[in-house]
Amino acid sequence: MQWTNLNEQTVYENRWFRVNLADVVLPDGRHLDHFLIRLRAVAAATVVNDANEVLLLWRHRFITDSWGWELAAGVVEDGEDVAAAAAREMEEETGWRPGELLPLMTVEPANGLVDARHHLFWSREATYIGHPADDFESSRREWVPLKLVPDMIARGEIPAANMAAGLLMLHHMRLG
Repeated sequence: MQWTNLNEQTVYENRWFRVNLADVVLPDGRHLDHFLIRLRAVAAATVVNDANEVLLLWRHRFITDSWGWELAAGVVEDGEDVAAAAAREMEEETGWRPGELLPLMTVEPANGLVDARHHLFWSREATYIGHPADDFESSRREWVPLKLVPDMIARGEIPAANMAAGLLMLHHMRLG
């Protein structure tokens, strides 16, 4: 039972996202006006050190008025390689330059309303460059034992679904 998008019209647009109105045909032939949000791709990265600690950012999200742990992340610029964007964001937000970035997962956090592909990466090594250029992105940056991640998610300390999924995958890959 596939829905078919006949066409879309942009209702609002800025450099971060577009709000479109789609004319959708349902499997039974009825038409449905459906709003959707189209975002640019997001790239995120972290590193796991030899002690199986993961580098995370503690930050406030004003939209939900919530605090939580996250990976460094940001928008992929036009024409930018996704892994390069993840490395750039990690360095800007943490002060750590990752080594070789390995794909962790690609997720779509809310694909019923939002076209927002998030690409998550991780590295086995990183070099400290200095204080983060974008230190306003978080209150602090810490090495957190990867073994604590499932309990942190259960307590709501990692509220973003994309970050929780990526960290659970990393926990599974590294600790089984």
